[in-house]
Amino acid sequence: MRKSASMPEMRQLDPIARELLDALSEPALLLEGRIVQLANEPATGLLGGAIEGSDVRLAIRHPQALDFVLRGEPGEIDFTGVGDFGRPWRLVVRKAGPEASLLRLIDRSDAHAAEKLRVDFVANASHELRTPLTAVFGYAESLQDEELEPELAAKFTATIRNEAERMFRIIEDLMSLSRIEADRFVPPKDEVDLGSIMQSAIQNVRQQAQSCGCMLHLELQDDLPSISGDFAQIAQLVDNLLSNAVRYGCASSTCDIRLAAATEEGFVRLEVSDTGPGIPRHHLPFLTRRFYRVDAARSRDGGGTGLGLAIVKHIVERHRGTLAIESDVGKGTTVTVRLPLQ
Repeated sequence: MRKSASMPEMRQLDPIARELLDALSEPALLLEGRIVQLANEPATGLLGGAIEGSDVRLAIRHPQALDFVLRGEPGEIDFTGVGDFGRPWRLVVRKAGPEASLLRLIDRSDAHAAEKLRVDFVANASHELRTPLTAVFGYAESLQDEELEPELAAKFTATIRNEAERMFRIIEDLMSLSRIEADRFVPPKDEVDLGSIMQSAIQNVRQQAQSCGCMLHLELQDDLPSISGDFAQIAQLVDNLLSNAVRYGCASSTCDIRLAAATEEGFVRLEVSDTGPGIPRHHLPFLTRRFYRVDAARSRDGGGTGLGLAIVKHIVERHRGTLAIESDVGKGTTVTVRLPLQ
């Protein structure tokens, strides 16, 4: 039977073992029995700088995690309570010899955050679809009443159509998000004439802007070059930003909407600004979240799905650009997108 490595023998392996542990980005410990022989820098930063040569019970204070380590069996366990409050970790224990064990602490914060986003997204999407679907069911049942007056029946039918169109817009935007995320690692290769896209977008919202009494202004650099991108996605980006500006920035007949583009140090800078009511500052960090609304009732009444800026953000990220939103209450909002020329 092979004997376990003695303390001097373990120390002779220190240079190689230390290099291996230091190559790991997560906290890692090498134990012999219950003694911490080696600890890499992330481990000493998390558990303490003087843990080498000490009992593992002084390094790992979490009862559940410590009990798992002392069992001396390989495996994995999830726990919280080390480092920042509530931070989730996965402890991985593997045998490294008859009496030796390798312990790794894997930070699960990103995975937990992603799972929370997924759960929240499903819940929000379900709620957004359930609301118009409930209205459709309710008015459809009312239409089954044979004694319903024609005028009221026509009103109910129009409401059903409007709610169905709203569900269709939500589904279309969800599918757009899905397609953009699926292509996020695929470099876009179309030659995109941003100027023509902007002119088309202005025409698309002109009637809506006129009904609100707003003035539209288009400012294009004369020699604006084409960019490399996905034509359909860039067109959707401009349409979403301009539609938002008209929907929420045209609060009165004195409001102006400005759409501008110019080159700037290897980028094309696209700006959409309005002189409308503006957005309170505390909302700005959350505007690109899916289904986030500053005024939910106004957004739904205006036909918004709560996904427009989320789509814009993902399109910008796929094109390796930047997105900035600035707003002052009572003065208006400006959204700036910078897209690389190459």
